Amino acid sequence: MSRIKRLIIADDHAVVRRGIRQMITRQDIEIVAEASDGQTAVTLASEHVPDLMILDLSLPGLNGLEVTRAVKAKHPSIEILLYTLHDREDMQIEALRNGVGGYVLKSDSPDHLVKAVDSLLLHRPYFSSVSQTLLERFLKNEEAPQSALTAREREVVQLVAEGKINKQVAHILGISIKTVETHRAAAMNKLGIRTTAELVRFAVRNGIVEA
Repeated sequence: MSRIKRLIIADDHAVVRRGIRQMITRQDIEIVAEASDGQTAVTLASEHVPDLMILDLSLPGLNGLEVTRAVKAKHPSIEILLYTLHDREDMQIEALRNGVGGYVLKSDSPDHLVKAVDSLLLHRPYFSSVSQTLLERFLKNEEAPQSALTAREREVVQLVAEGKINKQVAHILGISIKTVETHRAAAMNKLGIRTTAELVRFAVRNGIVEA
């Protein structure tokens, strides 16, 4: 008979913790502790050394990434699953860099959380919202798409995402319309983006502009 897997849940909302419990409760899983803040989560990790921790990214005190770093430094075998509202690609890359094994959005269907738990308990990564391209780029130790842009390309992307037309961008940056078009095309090519709508979505996901 397989060993019962031990989990810790950390989220500052009791209703979310209760919902997670309901989604993953079964005979081969035991929720050994819950935390409502990051520091408590780190303390509980050392006390219980669970198989898996399910963390909110926006925990009070220490956030999910800070908890991950602290836990992984002492207990590298503990798997970490971030269960969060944040779908920004820079956050996802940062999670990967810090040893997070799973990333699921709270807006995803519940079976994504269940599948993520099952995968991580087998030491297999599970990312419901990270694009395959982004994951492959990280695994090849390449930088995030945003960091591939030059400073000028990023400025153009920001202004276009804010709704400015090429003529307005040219006026704001003090460059020609042709140069704006060149930077815009280069940025979209680097990002693998074909439409302005996609460019806006990229800018919002990566914190270049506010939604």
